Amino acid sequence: MKSVSSRGLARGFADGLLVSACAVDVLLVGFDGEGDLPVAPAVWPALAVVLTGLAAVLWPSGRRPDWLTLRVRILVPVLASVLYSLGSAISVSGTMFGPGEVVLLLCLLHIAVRRCPARSAVGYGVLAVGALMLLPVRSMELPGSDALVLGFIGLVLIGLFVALAAYLRTMDYRRAVAVSETRRGERVAIAADLHDFVAHHVTGILVQTQVARMMATTQRHSLDPVLAGMEHAATEALASMRRTVGVLRDTGDDAADHRPAADRRPVGDLAAIADLTDRFATPIQTVTLHRAPTLSDRLPHEIQAAAFRVVQESLTNIRRHAGDATHIDVHLHNTPHHLVVSITDNGRGSTQLPPEAHGGGFGLIGLKERVTALGGALHTGPGRDTGWEVRATFPLPKA
Repeated sequence: MKSVSSRGLARGFADGLLVSACAVDVLLVGFDGEGDLPVAPAVWPALAVVLTGLAAVLWPSGRRPDWLTLRVRILVPVLASVLYSLGSAISVSGTMFGPGEVVLLLCLLHIAVRRCPARSAVGYGVLAVGALMLLPVRSMELPGSDALVLGFIGLVLIGLFVALAAYLRTMDYRRAVAVSETRRGERVAIAADLHDFVAHHVTGILVQTQVARMMATTQRHSLDPVLAGMEHAATEALASMRRTVGVLRDTGDDAADHRPAADRRPVGDLAAIADLTDRFATPIQTVTLHRAPTLSDRLPHEIQAAAFRVVQESLTNIRRHAGDATHIDVHLHNTPHHLVVSITDNGRGSTQLPPEAHGGGFGLIGLKERVTALGGALHTGPGRDTGWEVRATFPLPKA
């Protein structure tokens, strides 16, 4: 048996009070003062106003028909109340108005200010305020002092409901802006992922294709590992594309998306760097990973992902710009306050890749943005002896 939340109980209690207040309205109009309830003509318009107002306010959102739009929900009950008040004034037949109709009109005013488009919210709000201010017109025998008191109370209630609706509308807008900015930032990150992964794998395929062509005439018996590496790189590139496109097409409905979080966005961590360096190695390029034994795998995920990107982008750039490098060293070590990631090679900057594979410098720019966003620093330049060095330093959180 499902448990009922306290919010559901409070909503049900409020709905019950509203229905009871509207029932009181109908009784006030139909009561003849002698204990009977005759079907007086004034009962029918009062009943119409109450029923249309209750339908507009209480009809569950998930079960509303298509024709019951926001405009219909506001205009029909409000106009019915206005016509009822004007009809009572013209016919000079004093009728009572009760708390139910007042609350209904205040709820409709709240809905108009909070939910309607900016251009129509003012018009619908003014119309609801006018309906509220016309209510005392129905009671012809109401003393002037009482009418003033009722008018003042009405203005206070109107001000409170409008202020609350405007505040909630502002909060809704801020929330929508925050969600939009979050989605935009996520898509920028996805674009960086797309570049990092696909460029890395495609560049690897190019390099290994050149190696295979050189070995085709002299070392055919050693071609199988190279071809296997090309197949793996192509598979990884397709998988990265599939995951990235899946995120871009994601509707945000987590309940409908049964994929694990790791499959929805391609990421990496410190443990994945070992596999990355192993797959990078070729018969003519060796990679050695030096990881400090004190380096923990429990670092913040964003720092691990950024370190993975540094290694990945550095290896990709070595393939693009230092194809003559025969050995690459990847160092991962930590100090009490920092994680240091460095990648060095012994190349001289020569490459046989076509110009289209050299990239436009976006990878390094994105890498620097990623590192500095975490409070770190990125250094690139010639190595101590030969080759090139990329070194990233990330601040570690205090224990």
